[in-house]
Amino acid sequence: MTSRAWGNAIVEEIRQRTDAGNLDNISRTVLYERFFRNHPEIKWSFLASLVSRNAGYNMCDLEGEWFSRSIVPHYRNLLFLTYERANWLIFSDAYPQLLLYEKSKEAGKPLFSLLPLFNVSAFMQKEWIAFWQKGDEERLWTSLIINEQHLIQKPVIEHPVYRKRVFLSMPYRLQNWLHFSTVLFPTLNGEIYGFSVHGFRKVQNRILLGRRLAWLLFQSPYAKAFDEFSRVIPHTGSRHDYEQYVYPNQRREPELLRLIYPLVQHGRPSLPDWSRKTKNLQAYYHKLTIPRNINLTNWYHHKELQLQLGILLQELIFKDKNGWKKER
Repeated sequence: MTSRAWGNAIVEEIRQRTDAGNLDNISRTVLYERFFRNHPEIKWSFLASLVSRNAGYNMCDLEGEWFSRSIVPHYRNLLFLTYERANWLIFSDAYPQLLLYEKSKEAGKPLFSLLPLFNVSAFMQKEWIAFWQKGDEERLWTSLIINEQHLIQKPVIEHPVYRKRVFLSMPYRLQNWLHFSTVLFPTLNGEIYGFSVHGFRKVQNRILLGRRLAWLLFQSPYAKAFDEFSRVIPHTGSRHDYEQYVYPNQRREPELLRLIYPLVQHGRPSLPDWSRKTKNLQAYYHKLTIPRNINLTNWYHHKELQLQLGILLQELIFKDKNGWKKER
């Protein structure tokens, strides 16, 4: 087999494996973690799996008791599609990078010259070569965070439909006001840790959130507890996965994601390389500041009550506005 034919075969295999794995939130979550277990030096993949778990929790919440009684089906579906679209795009871009790294390890030489065939940014092409040469794990996970958040900025965050109907909508603003734009890392002892992002639409804020989550997952004293949880608890999409430890005496019927949502057929848009026109990326590697309060267990209890009270209040005030109770 010629080197060109060999390269084409690798590209086709990676495309097929990516398409097969990008079915839904469950498949993405499982594959991210599986890759990390096989290649523990690629820590971003473990971070992606836990963030993907949170996306699944948010998706299932939309059909749970509180959101289903306060947000009409059309809005709930838009919110679901926003989560789904962003996570689909990230996987479609990141998983080929991971698999090409795996192929490079098998071949004993870097194959990153094939990255342009997957429309991977020039920024990440350079970062993979640097990682192959220097092995700086933190630099790589930071670079992948930077890449993924820039990747979704135009097609999701700034997309006219999502921007108007989701990010500027009343349901999203209620969620943001209650600080539910939060990523949580649970443990088997019922403690919850995590960080919130304020100003979610700004790419720099999401990158900061991602870096803080990476610190929490890989460099904090609680890293082993998160690893243990992920090894023990399969991902179903339901918050019951961890609330069974937070509220051990409280019975709850879990909302299983694959019983709620059908598979979504996506088309990848033709996206320009975000890194060609983006400057000052080095600023994202500066020393990280960590908020003092990272144990969110008590916060979680309080915010659940706050959310319920907020929805009850919303039912009274906004029942005929903006599609909350009655669609236009």
